Amino acid sequence: MQELNELKSWIEPWDELHQKSGELVELGELIEAEGDSEMEEEFRGEVEGLTKQVEDLEFRNMLRGSDAERDALLTIHPGAGGTDSQDWAEMLMRMYTRWAESHEFQVAILDLVPAEEAGIKSVALEITGRYAYGYLQAEKGVHRLVRISPFDQQARRHTSFASVFVYPVIDDAVEVDIAPEDLRVDTYRASGKGGQHVNKTDSAVRITHVPTGIVVSCQQERSQHRNKNTAMKMLRAALYERALEERRKEREKIDEAKTEIAWGNQIRSYVFQPYTLVKDHRTNVEQPDVQRVMQGDLDAFIIGYLKRHGARSE
Repeated sequence: MQELNELKSWIEPWDELHQKSGELVELGELIEAEGDSEMEEEFRGEVEGLTKQVEDLEFRNMLRGSDAERDALLTIHPGAGGTDSQDWAEMLMRMYTRWAESHEFQVAILDLVPAEEAGIKSVALEITGRYAYGYLQAEKGVHRLVRISPFDQQARRHTSFASVFVYPVIDDAVEVDIAPEDLRVDTYRASGKGGQHVNKTDSAVRITHVPTGIVVSCQQERSQHRNKNTAMKMLRAALYERALEERRKEREKIDEAKTEIAWGNQIRSYVFQPYTLVKDHRTNVEQPDVQRVMQGDLDAFIIGYLKRHGARSE
């Protein structure tokens, strides 16, 4: 039934567009024969509506990768830039939260490590909604900030970096082989800003997958058992993404769509001073209203990326 509904969700819109386009061809021929200006205005409106429907279906077609419909696990880590970078990481967290909420996606904080002075040391967000991963895979990479630092007494311009990683959240139907002997599980006390939300027991969990060096952690729940389950969910997603990446590298040479994430390979720059501009370096999509972008208006960048690269399909 699920497969049948999926096929219907493609066939029915296509049949509707095919029928509408035929009707518009007939209407256009009638207008040409009679020269009716009122009908011509109606015709233009119908063509605009049809064009929008075609574009929507084309964009949906870009999200047909095997994992595109899945929920997304998004992690943010500050890079070079000290306190400014940690503050930048927190700004990105708010940006993605607002983007998700504007699309009626659900956002859950799986793990959050606050920084001492300002910002965060890391965060893991689970974004739940159809095509969440299909959209957000466009955000994987290094994000660069240029602004007058609020932490610099001399008000100098600083450049900060933060890395964003995005993984598909996989269900139990997808097999990820994790041997218990490959795991190192550590427990510790959860912490928060100013001593808030500090547990008196070792409820926070950190899991290290020894063969790959992947480390995940969770401290949002007061129950160690729940934190461990969430951390295992994060580990399975990370290992699944790693397996897909290795398969891609075997099948294809790494191209521009799969550039290694590293400082200096930023995918997007956000400039607050001396001018305002957000520019995606992969697609050259620009938005001069940086505040609008920070409020979660990312669709132009995401669509630009998907039009060029499409959703990854394995």
